Amino acid sequence: MIPEKLKKGDEIRVISPAKSLAIVAPEQQDLAIERLNQAGFNVSFSTYAAESSHFISNPVDHRVADIHEAFSDPNVKAILTTLGGYDSNQLLSHLDFDLIQKNPKIFCGYSDITALSNTIYKRTRLVTYSGPHFSSFGMEKGFHYTFDHFMKVFTETEPQNIYPAFDWSDDRWYLNQQERQFHTNPGYEVLQEGVAEGTSIGGNLCTLNLLHGTPYMPSLDGTILFLEDDLLSDPFTFDRDLQSLIHQPGFEGVRGMIIGRFQKESNMDDDTLIQILKSKKELGHIPIIYNASFGHTTPIFTFPIGGQVRIEAHKQASAIELLEY
Repeated sequence: MIPEKLKKGDEIRVISPAKSLAIVAPEQQDLAIERLNQAGFNVSFSTYAAESSHFISNPVDHRVADIHEAFSDPNVKAILTTLGGYDSNQLLSHLDFDLIQKNPKIFCGYSDITALSNTIYKRTRLVTYSGPHFSSFGMEKGFHYTFDHFMKVFTETEPQNIYPAFDWSDDRWYLNQQERQFHTNPGYEVLQEGVAEGTSIGGNLCTLNLLHGTPYMPSLDGTILFLEDDLLSDPFTFDRDLQSLIHQPGFEGVRGMIIGRFQKESNMDDDTLIQILKSKKELGHIPIIYNASFGHTTPIFTFPIGGQVRIEAHKQASAIELLEY
């Protein structure tokens, strides 16, 4: 199921299934609301969005109630998560998937939200999205690419190409909005050439791996994998996390792989990444693109979990195309 696209006047509900809205600076919240309002949308907040606890995330039953309320409210057309965290997977066994399936709508977030977006797709067949959080809209500089792709994915229906961002940043923008450093983006890098088409699955690798061996893990057969990780994932951790994914049933049916740009603090340079990927014979037959504009650097593009995508990986020119999203 592909949810309906957004129209002017539609309501976007902000929920906090991981960290609380309470830790987002008020001025960043205000800018996020202003941006979404200027785009023609109305922003509302779930009952417990700004509740805070010792663990920063709200109690499980409160977070689940906010998800159910957002999906069941007919006025809500899209759901945006506040930001990521570490414990969205606490919610999986408490979700009412029948309710979600009967009330399909846009669900968007990334990082720890990977656990929810892939689970919802697996259990309901509702296409979800890896894209900016509500807090991302509070970024003053370097947000145009992220915003542009967000709007295209959620307001348009025709196939679209995802072009690399012109530049990228890896700074903690939420701590200092003014003194930011941007780097020129050379574009997609190709490890293995080829053309592939399939179902897009993935997001944050270490979070996706939390679903292994559970009824919440989507099938890997016939997929194009979008994988990224944050600064907590050094080369050794990424190596074994990727190997764990390769060991999953159906991996032999994976048709292609796109890897998001790593943060500098992960110490994952291009040579090390290439060495890791080439060490895995299971990947030898599929096209692989890396340094794509998604993950924990900024800006990022939005892509569907459960949509149909096509990739063309060529040394001279590569393309990522969203076909059905």
